[in-house]
Amino acid sequence: MKKEDEFSLDEFDLENFEIEDFKFDKSEYDKQCKQQQLTNSEYLEIFENDMKKANLANSTIRRHRSNVDFYINTYLLREDSLKMSDGTFMIDMFLGYFFIRKCMWPTPGTIKTTAASIKKFYKCMAEHGYIENSSYNYLCNEIKENMESWQRECNEYNNGSEYFYIDE
Repeated sequence: MKKEDEFSLDEFDLENFEIEDFKFDKSEYDKQCKQQQLTNSEYLEIFENDMKKANLANSTIRRHRSNVDFYINTYLLREDSLKMSDGTFMIDMFLGYFFIRKCMWPTPGTIKTTAASIKKFYKCMAEHGYIENSSYNYLCNEIKENMESWQRECNEYNNGSEYFYIDE
């Protein structure tokens, strides 16, 4: 990472920050999302072509593509126009919170298959040079370290555990 790419709170004058300083431009956001969706469709085509070359079944290709499409074109664009490459660092918030609480279909099994699809996609992106190998390795580690916890939380949430309804 280049020095100028690093994030620092020192850049911001938090003591004098006014909410009026932040102006949300919905049309600009929509424009950025549309552009990101176009870029993402190119990534999805590369992913699909690689899966076809690997002779995966059409149903498997559709499932992986659908899972990844939801992640990069719905979740990552939900509050900000995040790039596909940002997704390697968002997997815990997605599978550990959003997917469990905001989607209608999560089960411990769908968490595992969705994680597998996303992992397969980012491996493809690393192989084609669209993300750094270190980002892919970070994603793999997050999935490995958190899978049991995500599945347990999903099961508890689906079974009505009071723990999940305190703050929602």
